[in-house]
Amino acid sequence: MVSPELPPAPPSDPAGASPQVTDDFAVRRHTLPSGLDYTTTTGRLVFRKEEVKDGKSDGFQPKAEIFMTAYTADAPENGPNRRPVVFAFNGGPGSASVWLHMGLLGPRMVDSGDAGALTPPPFGLVDNPQTLLQHADLVMIDPVNTGFSRVVDGNDAGEFHGFEEDRDLVAEVIRLWTTRNNRWLSPKYLVGESYGTLRAVAVAGKLFDAYGLAVNGLGLISTVLNMATLDFAPGRETPYPLHLPTYAAIAHYHGRHPGRELADVVREAEEYASRDYVYALHRGARLDAGEYDDVVRRLAEITTLDEGFIRRTNLRWDYAMFSAELLRGENLSVGRIDGRFAAAPAHQQDWINWDDPSLTAINGPYSAAINHYVRAELGYENDLPYEILTGRVQPWSYKNFEGVPVDVTGTLERLLVHNPALRVHVDYGYYDGATPHFAAEYVWAHMRLDEDARARFSHHYYEAGHMMYVKPECRVDQLRNLAEFVAGA
Repeated sequence: MVSPELPPAPPSDPAGASPQVTDDFAVRRHTLPSGLDYTTTTGRLVFRKEEVKDGKSDGFQPKAEIFMTAYTADAPENGPNRRPVVFAFNGGPGSASVWLHMGLLGPRMVDSGDAGALTPPPFGLVDNPQTLLQHADLVMIDPVNTGFSRVVDGNDAGEFHGFEEDRDLVAEVIRLWTTRNNRWLSPKYLVGESYGTLRAVAVAGKLFDAYGLAVNGLGLISTVLNMATLDFAPGRETPYPLHLPTYAAIAHYHGRHPGRELADVVREAEEYASRDYVYALHRGARLDAGEYDDVVRRLAEITTLDEGFIRRTNLRWDYAMFSAELLRGENLSVGRIDGRFAAAPAHQQDWINWDDPSLTAINGPYSAAINHYVRAELGYENDLPYEILTGRVQPWSYKNFEGVPVDVTGTLERLLVHNPALRVHVDYGYYDGATPHFAAEYVWAHMRLDEDARARFSHHYYEAGHMMYVKPECRVDQLRNLAEFVAGA
């Protein structure tokens, strides 16, 4: 239920700020079917940065307008400072927060259907009975050039298209919201998906180091904290075995391992990937013909790929090649974001599939949902296109990691030491070809953590893809687990 419009939230501009650019929030009151009354504050927060010229301050100048939607309970039990706040964002880089917002966390969600039973256009919106808003306030954040977020006229968007710049901006948005809403004493959580998990760790580090703001928990959905585990670069063997269990799981989903349980198929692939496959890759041309033939045979059994393909790739193939090859005989390619989805490729003879049938299937429903919801139910109007997944953030700069892998595990190790109350919630999808579960497990296994720190992790596995909440049963389980996580404070 939506109430009449409330007065817009007053802009909060620091002294010396340019007056022509201000926050433009729309405020509405609503009630969940459960009876919880809550307020939405939707719009763009002006990000300002102090300019210094010749050693003298030129004031706080507007640099970007950051789109966000905040959900806060009205008159919460025990007061607002006892109620947790979850700050959430997706990844990409270049993805808006629409996926977590309208697929998992928010009180209203997209009616997209699922693999094999998609909802046809014009799609729709439905209530989310398990919304995390029942347990915590929510703040959804869209970084620069995603959603309605843009730089202020005259500024360079490229200034924010990089690891460090993006980290600092999101941290500052969280600090501002926390300060303006008097929530420094509330339990605080960061929830990110995909690149958003890397961002969450980096932002948590920035908040702690720069502002002394310690978060209670990190929710990592479809995790990548060390990008070397996903980078099929020449001479880098690690990603190949880390993807093998995902290939086996997706083959199982498509009926290629008849009569076997998924858990058995995945366990077999993990064991082979950890031992014999690693050995074979590192031996290279030093494998004799018999050893090579054995590896080809076992990889074919585990993945159900053709032995000729495995030989042609010299035991090494990336996900785009797997996507094109697994169901080639059925004239289908499988999804990367979610390997349960399949569709006919544009060119059956292609060696590599650059299209993603899973992303194509759900992009339309999510786009329709957010564009309707923002205006019709949240009362925010803006004629800009809502950028759901955009290339406008490219090229993305990792200049901080020149010559080394993009890796934030050191930051997480440090946070777990300095904040003994910090907990980490991790969600994996078995059919996720973008951030395979075995790659994330590899990262945890190589982090320098004591037993106390490892005990503060909780791990949750789903028979779904990167966005496991697309599958209704997984969404229900995922929200129940997240509710327990945020209740821990």
